[in-house]
Amino acid sequence: LRGMSLFQSLSSSACDSRLHPAAEKARHQSISDHLNFDRHHLWHPYTSLSSQQPPTPVLPVERADGSCLYLETGEVLVDGMSSWWSTVHGYNHPVLKQAMHRQLDLTSHVMFGGLTHRPAVELASLLVHVTPTSLTKVFFADSGSVAVEVALKMALQYHRGRGNSKKTRFVSVKSGYHGDTFGAMSVCDPITGMHSAFCNNLMQNLFVTRPPCDPKKRLKNSKKMKCSECTCQDCYEEALEAACVGMERTLDEHGDSIAAMILEPLVQGAGGMRFYEASYLRRVREACTKHNVLLICDEIATGFGRAGGALFASTEAGIEPDIMCVGKAITGGTMTLGVTLATDEVAEGVSSVPGDSTVLGGTLPLMHGPTFMGNPLACAVSVASVSMLLDDESGQGPMWKTRTQSIESQLKSLLEPGIHLEGVADVRVRGAIGVIEMKAPLDSSAVTYRCKELGAWLRPFGRLLYTMPPFVIQSDELERVAAAMLTLTREA
Repeated sequence: LRGMSLFQSLSSSACDSRLHPAAEKARHQSISDHLNFDRHHLWHPYTSLSSQQPPTPVLPVERADGSCLYLETGEVLVDGMSSWWSTVHGYNHPVLKQAMHRQLDLTSHVMFGGLTHRPAVELASLLVHVTPTSLTKVFFADSGSVAVEVALKMALQYHRGRGNSKKTRFVSVKSGYHGDTFGAMSVCDPITGMHSAFCNNLMQNLFVTRPPCDPKKRLKNSKKMKCSECTCQDCYEEALEAACVGMERTLDEHGDSIAAMILEPLVQGAGGMRFYEASYLRRVREACTKHNVLLICDEIATGFGRAGGALFASTEAGIEPDIMCVGKAITGGTMTLGVTLATDEVAEGVSSVPGDSTVLGGTLPLMHGPTFMGNPLACAVSVASVSMLLDDESGQGPMWKTRTQSIESQLKSLLEPGIHLEGVADVRVRGAIGVIEMKAPLDSSAVTYRCKELGAWLRPFGRLLYTMPPFVIQSDELERVAAAMLTLTREA
């Protein structure tokens, strides 16, 4: 049984010859036919396949390397999006490839029910070490959105186990975004978010006014600028206090029915790319503790250094959540993985049997178990990715810190001309995130075609033209991204 695998004798050419004719045709068809099939058969994120609407344009990527995307049509685009904020090490990184190849030679997947493996334990050990001290229990999920689902389920089961059966609702912050699955949609902003079509089908939760944008993150000479739907009004300090008081009032009035409060610490991502002050998070932590409400920090976008300041935004704010969700950068963008971490207290409560239960025995399981839970390949590459982020590559501190500080400094300088452009409402930078907010929405289809000409890949939404580049982006590449942002802004 330990001899040559049945499949080791198959050459790569033999494997290729086994392609189904439909796949063979798709692989070798012309670029125009390739795009035409895509246009008529494939949904892309947040797009329509209606015959009544022009198709959303897409660009055909042949390969990617470093910070660049190489199109089948010959153009090279610097990726200003790091594939929705995940490819922090860039593409085709040799260390990540080596980790995946090593694990592929062992096994790409085994079920996690009744089995375990070294990559899962290695990754859990690493995460327990680098996340806030009280987070000691680890659940591996399929994606960030599923990690949020697990967090919400943990909170409900925790309070049930502790005998608080009336604690069945959640509180979230307006303009927040936590994913597209049903539980996650229920804690996204129901009015300004992207899930209003499902409002009648979702759990009815509570929403508090978001804190105002931190003026310290606006570029110099832009202090009078404001993001859309700005809560600052005339006085930032008063707006911040009003948001804190409103949040505390909501927990005072509804604390008996609230299981948890979920938010994105310091940076609201897909809900508006807004940056807010750490003092708000500290007030939230105090209010949650007072009312026995669990605090869930969704660090899927902010984690692993993206927000600057600390490896996790909650750490920068000086708080410890009861539950934390991470994803995106954890695998270096090589494949999907989400993780939910919890405290010992949460784990004990989740597993407790309430007094009115008919379940025999002393504990209950956490009722969630994805097919690809703890996938060895994802865990192995995540260990390599996180280890690289923590590596002191230059003798000046961990890689994530030196790189995000450099990117932040460059973006502040490169995007400053945007302050003076007519159609701009706000320009703000935090860590490895740069945002130009327009006064009117951008045409994302037009931007796609223009990016091809400008040599930089950007994907705006609404009024927001932003970049969250790979941490490994070079100075000249970041200059190209920023130049494209300014050109698109002038032309809007």
